[in-house]
Amino acid sequence: MKRVMIVCMCGVFVASAVPVLAQSKALAEALKRHHDGVARNVMEAAEKMPEADYGFQATKDVRTFAGFVGHVANANYNFCARAKGEANPNKDDFEKVSDKAKLVAAMKAAVAYCEPIYAAQSDATLAELVSAGPQQVPRGAILIQNASHNNEHYGNIVTYMRLKGLVPPSTERAQTAKPPGR
Repeated sequence: MKRVMIVCMCGVFVASAVPVLAQSKALAEALKRHHDGVARNVMEAAEKMPEADYGFQATKDVRTFAGFVGHVANANYNFCARAKGEANPNKDDFEKVSDKAKLVAAMKAAVAYCEPIYAAQSDATLAELVSAGPQQVPRGAILIQNASHNNEHYGNIVTYMRLKGLVPPSTERAQTAKPPGR
């Protein structure tokens, strides 16, 4: 009898938790804040780097600064289209673009495309399965991968900025936020 009561209590607990999870946005909002922060960093870095340095390449084996910005723009469209469940609306290959104005505009457009997709999520929709090639994956995994990918390449961009004597935007904000004397 005791086991039956425990099983019933567990069932009631799980059943009562499902509606709460369906309405919760705590994880979705945290993911959106992360994406927004990293997207801001990449965007501000793209704006800050002088156009003359867009062709800078740390070694012959890696992308140019422009190549990294273009790659991030392409990837945002790709990941967010998958998360939305539609074909990638971007038909351009921004990795092949070297013009600063065009790349900054591409990044702004890619981020603008992703923003409503992140904003529309709840914790429940992050768990929904969507197509990723031949397999089904949680939508949240795709959006996490996008934010992580952006952050990974922001690290490359930071290195390029430092090699050119520039302070990256995230560091600049952190330095500005510190109280004097610290």
